[in-house]
Amino acid sequence: MRQPTPRGLLAGLCATAALLCGLASTPVMAQAKFIQTPYQNPKALVDIYLDDPAKLASALYWLRSLVNPLTEAPYSMFSEDMSIIVLLHGTEIVTLARKNEAKYTEVVQRMRYYAEMGVKFKVCGLALQDYQYSASDMQDFVEVTPSAITELMHWQNRGYALITPQVNEKKFSIDSIR
Repeated sequence: MRQPTPRGLLAGLCATAALLCGLASTPVMAQAKFIQTPYQNPKALVDIYLDDPAKLASALYWLRSLVNPLTEAPYSMFSEDMSIIVLLHGTEIVTLARKNEAKYTEVVQRMRYYAEMGVKFKVCGLALQDYQYSASDMQDFVEVTPSAITELMHWQNRGYALITPQVNEKKFSIDSIR
């Protein structure tokens, strides 16, 4: 093995010093900034139309993501500060039938919780007819509207933001894709 020459050692030391100086002068990477958007008096219409009543639990996470941040600090809004309507007109209406409460206890309890916070739950009257239900078959926090489509139009014409939950099949765990 050949011994390095003084000239080779000096060149190696200079290269190492240059590399270290370059690393020391590299700026620290910037990070994301948390922005506190100044939300005021939100008006939202959450339109739920699902092909499987079992998907309602996932759709209600959209409602949670809407209501919880607004009712917690720093916003700390009360029901009179916001107007949120949930309109149901797909297979999920079976979850609101009193006779099915035992089968759908968890989602009924979640909807009742939000109803007590001031969220309005409305069901399409035409869909009720399709399922051979009447208003008396529904939970006590439910309002029956003539038609979901005309209800959508009505509230959108009054400035309500339309939110349509998308419920996808969960293929990955959060840990597996982080």
